[in-house]
Amino acid sequence: MKTAADVMTKHVEDIDRDALVSEAIAKMKDLTVSSLLIKTSGGMATWGFMTETDIIEKVLAKSLDPAEVRVSEIMSRPVITVSPGHSLQECAAMMARAGIRRVLVYDGHNMVGIVSTSDIFGAL
Repeated sequence: MKTAADVMTKHVEDIDRDALVSEAIAKMKDLTVSSLLIKTSGGMATWGFMTETDIIEKVLAKSLDPAEVRVSEIMSRPVITVSPGHSLQECAAMMARAGIRRVLVYDGHNMVGIVSTSDIFGAL
């Protein structure tokens, strides 16, 4: 049975919570990623996560200017995590219950990866 560690993308890109959405867009394009972890100094409970969908639904669809909106205003939280040993079935069930397409992989000390629905589908 495959686990999160078997299919995860091993590096999670991040951005500061005070960054502008326009900066996040530029970073996502530059790194060719569709999501960013938002780290804060307040501990993991205050971390957030932002995806292309968040930008489209929470900024563009509302006719807001990405150069005037902070990442912290649109990030999703709490961050949903799994351990590297979680099975793909467990990951898929968590995503389905939460209505999300990605979970972060946390080893108890650090974010070590990310698993998306396409990672799970590709492992079938």
